[in-house]
Amino acid sequence: MTVLTPDYQRILGVLEERRSAGRGPAKAKEIAVGLGLGTAPAKVEGVRSKARRLAERGGLLQETSGMFSAGRRPVAAPDAGPSA
Repeated sequence: MTVLTPDYQRILGVLEERRSAGRGPAKAKEIAVGLGLGTAPAKVEGVRSKARRLAERGGLLQETSGMFSAGRRPVAAPDAGPSA
């Protein structure tokens, strides 16, 4: 796995803190607030973009509602084909 830049590490940190506190997934706006960036649309969109990128790479889970949570997507095992 490649090393994540500090911005991505901070996003993961906010979501991992939420998980360990027993809180569920977060919207990009909540992550931005957790990072101390506020709720300005430009900041929220930047966080959303980075969180989506992390989800595409398997570092986060993204729900259909647009909420993000810490954790990795399950990776499907390669199909071994029929057993003989």
